[in-house]
Amino acid sequence: MRLPILVAALLAAVAQPLPAMAQPKAAASVGTMAAERRAVSQKTEFVGRMEAIERVELRARVTGFLQEVLFKEGDVVKEKSVLYRIEPESFQAAVQDARGSLLQAQARYVNATAQRERTEELVKTSAAAKATLDERIAAEKSAQGDVVTADANLKTAQINLGYTEIAAPITGEIGRSKLTRGNVVGPESGPLAVLVSRDPMYVTFPVSQREFLNLGTEDLRKSQNPNAGGALRARIRFSDGSAYDQIGRVDFVDVGVDRATDTVLVRATIANPRGVLIDGQLVRVSLETDKPEEKVLVPQAALIVDQQGTYVFVVVDGKAAVRRVKLGGENGAFVIVEEGLTGGEQVVVQGMETLRAGTPVLASPVTMPASRS
Repeated sequence: MRLPILVAALLAAVAQPLPAMAQPKAAASVGTMAAERRAVSQKTEFVGRMEAIERVELRARVTGFLQEVLFKEGDVVKEKSVLYRIEPESFQAAVQDARGSLLQAQARYVNATAQRERTEELVKTSAAAKATLDERIAAEKSAQGDVVTADANLKTAQINLGYTEIAAPITGEIGRSKLTRGNVVGPESGPLAVLVSRDPMYVTFPVSQREFLNLGTEDLRKSQNPNAGGALRARIRFSDGSAYDQIGRVDFVDVGVDRATDTVLVRATIANPRGVLIDGQLVRVSLETDKPEEKVLVPQAALIVDQQGTYVFVVVDGKAAVRRVKLGGENGAFVIVEEGLTGGEQVVVQGMETLRAGTPVLASPVTMPASRS
């Protein structure tokens, strides 16, 4: 009886499943791209505002009825072209009146001169008293003064008559007219319209003290020297993110710091041949140096941010490894890495969502858009 029991026990033991052996962890598939060293121009971005180089408020300098408005709002007008005409008749009459007063004063002066000369001859023969000659001399001087005053009044009347035509002091684009014909205008009316130049334009932007030092004081000061060719270039992006196709040059750095904001005002000049840029427009300004520097670039898609900062995954011996990085700005679809990478590392740009340090990976190279230097 013992033998059948022993055989049954052995069969039961054989029937028990063997313990499962540890299976190797499957490698995660990731897309990688090499961190590349390239010569790039260092960029720093600011918020700026477009300004017309020349901006004129057109005002009436004499009071009268507005007779004509001689422009179309929004048009480009030429320098010295007449834009407004104030009713001139009363000013023409004032010129005629002043001219008549001048002629009368000149006649009195001629007569006074003759009287003085005649009295001088009489005094020589003692036929007239010296006191009479003194009176004649005083009368001549008074008449001469009247001529000067009348001449000045005539010139003033002629100037006022000239003010009845308001001409463009510059070539530029004119805005909306505040008043239409038939209204009384004068110095108290304020600006009748605004005239601005269009090409080129200024873009001004405040730079903090820290950014001012990072840009390089020497480069900023060199930019003001026209013979230096401009040490810093300015590129513009609009509010919708689109880039402007012209490149500007920094040509002015303010001499003092704004104590309210602790910033220095910097200005660049940029061409505006098609009139795309508008006075007062808010833009993004990127400053970049003319001398490219070699930097490490990685795609923006590789960046991961946590509470400790920014990092990327790199592939080392078939496993994912974490590299903390310090960034130095954007360059198109790439970012500049100042610290953390030396170039040549295989950086994970796809499939990093489930990665942990030490995770086995199966890397495949991918292509990304080329950077813009």
